[in-house]
Amino acid sequence: MRIGELAERAGTTTRTLRYYESRGLLAAHRDANGHRTYGDDALLQLRQIRALQEFGFGLEETRPFVECLRAGHPTGDTCPASLDVYRDKLAELDACIARLQEVRDAVRARLALAESAAPPPRCQLGPDHPLSKE
Repeated sequence: MRIGELAERAGTTTRTLRYYESRGLLAAHRDANGHRTYGDDALLQLRQIRALQEFGFGLEETRPFVECLRAGHPTGDTCPASLDVYRDKLAELDACIARLQEVRDAVRARLALAESAAPPPRCQLGPDHPLSKE
C-alpha cells in the first residue's frame, strides 16, 4: 500500500510515517516510480507503536517491540528486549506512584494540622467588605 493509504488505515499522517521511517521504526520500499510502499506488517508495527505511546511509552521505547515484530513474532512484546522495556516502564511508574503517594500524605497531614488549629483564624476583611456579609 502507498503511504497515504497506510496513514489513513493507521489513523495518522504521512508526515508521521516519514518521521518514523527516518527514525528506523518503519521501513518503506520504493516502487518503480519511486513512491513509498508498505506491506501489511507496517500497519501492525504502527498499531504497536501507537498502543505503547497511549500507555506513555516514548517513541524510542517502542523500538524493541517493532524489532520483535520484524523478527517474526506475532506480538511485539515477547522478545527479551521488549520485556526489559516493560520492566523499566513498570519501575518508572512505581516510582511515580510512590512519589504521588508521598505528596498526598504530606498534603493530608498539612490539612489535618490546619483543621486542628484552634481557634480558627479570623478573617481579615472589614465589616464593610462584600465577602464578610454572608
